[in-house]
Amino acid sequence: MTTKLLLLPGDGIGPETMAEVEKLVALLNEASDAGFEMETALVGGSAYDDCGKPVSDATMDLAMQADAILFGAVGGAKWDGVAYELRPEAGLLRLRKDMELFANLRPAICYPALAGSSSLKREVIEGLDILIVRELTGGVYFGEPKEIIDLGNGQKRAVDTQVYETYEIERIARAAFDLARARRGKVTSMEKRNVMKSGLYWTEVVTRIHRDEYADMQLEHMLADSGGMQLVRAPKQFDVIVTDNLFGDMLSDIAAMLTGSLGMLPSASLGAVDAKTGKRRALYEPVHGSAPDIAGQGIANPLAMIASLAMCLRYSFAMTAEAEALESAIAEGLDAGIRTVDIMRDGCRQVGTAGMGDAVRDSFRTKLTA
Repeated sequence: MTTKLLLLPGDGIGPETMAEVEKLVALLNEASDAGFEMETALVGGSAYDDCGKPVSDATMDLAMQADAILFGAVGGAKWDGVAYELRPEAGLLRLRKDMELFANLRPAICYPALAGSSSLKREVIEGLDILIVRELTGGVYFGEPKEIIDLGNGQKRAVDTQVYETYEIERIARAAFDLARARRGKVTSMEKRNVMKSGLYWTEVVTRIHRDEYADMQLEHMLADSGGMQLVRAPKQFDVIVTDNLFGDMLSDIAAMLTGSLGMLPSASLGAVDAKTGKRRALYEPVHGSAPDIAGQGIANPLAMIASLAMCLRYSFAMTAEAEALESAIAEGLDAGIRTVDIMRDGCRQVGTAGMGDAVRDSFRTKLTA
């Protein structure tokens, strides 16, 4: 039986890092008869150049039919002048919204070989393994009204609206507690209840879900600004952090840099389980952006994109052994001193995008055929 993977490389370094993932999927098909069928489509600026939209209706149809989506990156200065609703990032937002991908999982893991690459002291981040669960389809990014109003006399008013309904908070809270149950059993909910009504209600709903359904687990509440400070001061105090769309966007980038490079970290965006099929829609992407300043040079770090494939194997296809083998292959390459320029250190061997991909693939092949 074939499994449909939709590849959306996007812009900037997206196509370069996605090429390494394609090779790994081909290896899976060859070594373990995984049955993955890959199809590639445009998204972001490349889609805008092709059809005038950041994601076409035809690509959305492919996305709805796919068993999982692997997404590269979108954006770049080339498209700064396009209309707001047609900007490259709008393609990703439509995918998330139309597919109801409400739960964004962003792990922050410090590989032992990279503990010295962080700007923080080794003892602060060595062994770091936390997971940020970000609500992805509500909040201020999607709330209405969202507008700029001309007030006259040279004055304008810009409005973005933070909106959350009960069910949106309930489902992201449950996702966080379920994930924490398979980890260390602790959830930290972050919001701004001291100044925002949405934060106050967020706290109320998360507290109720904990009390009624997950009382055996640990829950703590923390203001999001304090949480950002604590992530830098003592990140290993956390296990799973659950937060809204806006704060999750910022906090996950803080957590990413704890590990030394945005180029190292994957993410998963998951929908609800379909009651009929038992499947959930899912999109996997690296945390880093399109990095147009280095695009086309063959020096981008593909490890976040590769780690996103590992998350895809784990969460969409229950291929836990293969996911662990791929993650182990990433760690082995780093332990061997193989580095792209963003994580390069004295005494290591610098390689380009393809070189890093080759190192991971060689190790992965050995593990699959062992």
